[in-house]
Amino acid sequence: MMANTFLNILSNNCPHCHEGKVFDEKSPFLSIGFPKMHKNCPKCNYKYEKEPGYFFGAMYMNYGITVAQSIATYVIAQQFFTERFDLRIIPIIAVVIIGLSSFNIRLSRMLWIYMFKNYSV
Repeated sequence: MMANTFLNILSNNCPHCHEGKVFDEKSPFLSIGFPKMHKNCPKCNYKYEKEPGYFFGAMYMNYGITVAQSIATYVIAQQFFTERFDLRIIPIIAVVIIGLSSFNIRLSRMLWIYMFKNYSV
């Protein structure tokens, strides 16, 4: 059950019917700009944005994901440097954050939708 949910989140599937796509783009990594979402599921007409400002909470999730990725990048990158904190690690972290930003936006919104999929207005 949990593995299927995780695969549905990563596959951009609707939380209700698991067939329609939440985002319009095909690739989560190669999109430039803000990802375009469908307002409703193309298959079952499930409404993704329940109320105005619904995705503000997803911004906090995005922040948490980005911080976790930054810490993981720092821990991995510091293994390649002799000093405890080398300033050359900062651009490495910045490249990772910028490179994964589109993926993080999608992931945080998908997690938010799945967390509140049974919420009704």
